[in-house]
Amino acid sequence: MSIIIGGKKQARRAYGIDEIALVPGNCTLDPVLADTRVTIGGIEREIPILASAMDGVVDVKMAVLLSELGSLGVLNLEGIQTRYEDPNPILDRIASVGKSEFVGLMQELYSVPVKPELITQRIKDIKQLGGIAAVSLTPFGANQYGKVVAEAGADLVFIQATVVSTAHLSPETITPLDLAAFCSEMPMPVILGNCVTYDVTLQLLKAGAAGILVGIGPGAACTSRGVLGVGVPQATAVADCAAARDDFHKDTGKYIPIIADGGIITGGDICKCIACGADAVMIGSPIARSAEAPGRGFHWGMATPSPVLPRGTRINVGTTGTISEILRGPAKLDDGTHNLLGALKTSMGTLGAKDIKEMQQVEVVIAPSLLTEGKVYQKAQQLGMGK
Repeated sequence: MSIIIGGKKQARRAYGIDEIALVPGNCTLDPVLADTRVTIGGIEREIPILASAMDGVVDVKMAVLLSELGSLGVLNLEGIQTRYEDPNPILDRIASVGKSEFVGLMQELYSVPVKPELITQRIKDIKQLGGIAAVSLTPFGANQYGKVVAEAGADLVFIQATVVSTAHLSPETITPLDLAAFCSEMPMPVILGNCVTYDVTLQLLKAGAAGILVGIGPGAACTSRGVLGVGVPQATAVADCAAARDDFHKDTGKYIPIIADGGIITGGDICKCIACGADAVMIGSPIARSAEAPGRGFHWGMATPSPVLPRGTRINVGTTGTISEILRGPAKLDDGTHNLLGALKTSMGTLGAKDIKEMQQVEVVIAPSLLTEGKVYQKAQQLGMGK
């Protein structure tokens, strides 16, 4: 139902993850029976959680650890890891600088050119250590380094920007990335994003995407919504894009996974995204809180170092446990940020969902008081859900 903003301007009500809740059905099942597997680009993972391609989240070591744990980490090929032979002193500087100097430092550090030989080296390092080499480029970076990535033998390539579409207009001096041609020419599957609408999702699917990233601006370190005023709350965005996936599957027989990207902090957030239609989620700040993360307890967005219009900031997320504890447990915290796989399996058991497809069909209700109802003591004492 449309809402009149004023005059002839109409709007549709959209919902965020915090505004919905999942309703138990007629049956339950033991969590050990819940099948959480997802396949992305032909690669099957037990944990439907991807680590964001952010410099404070994924490096070579983290990519390998996540692969071993049954998850997936995506390495940013236009970040610190490919601009500096030894990224550690640079990461130390980012973690130690004050708030007022942060943006300027980031713009300085990221002005150093990307080195193609380091792209090759990082991909080979991940593979030699037994990890899945999933990497990320912007559309501009894909034009420049796509051939290098192909020759290095990456397993998956993510093309990411604030908004990606097949109908991109560029100045005459710039050749835009042909997404369909890129998808067909690369020797490995290509995941495209980000988007938040049915129509763009359908365009990207028809272009040959092996996966679709959904989300504009909900990330913990992202400021795109404030800087640009652009975005759709994540629950509605995921549901709209999942509808396009389902229609595409009906028409072509090809099932392409939808990955909810951004604004996902707890196990409950993951469960609700999947219930809205996602096949997997991509998270940043929860992984940045692990002892093994390269960010030293800090997390920042991919667009933070933009030389003309930063659309991200650095947040102090701290260090709360190992990556194994965060993904598989046992949980050391009571706020839903540890043992994310266990939370998903338990929720699926409570809802009677045997696998991800059944989880996508559970009943959803509008529940803006879900996280506050009855939690006055937790809020007052900053415990559990009141933190």
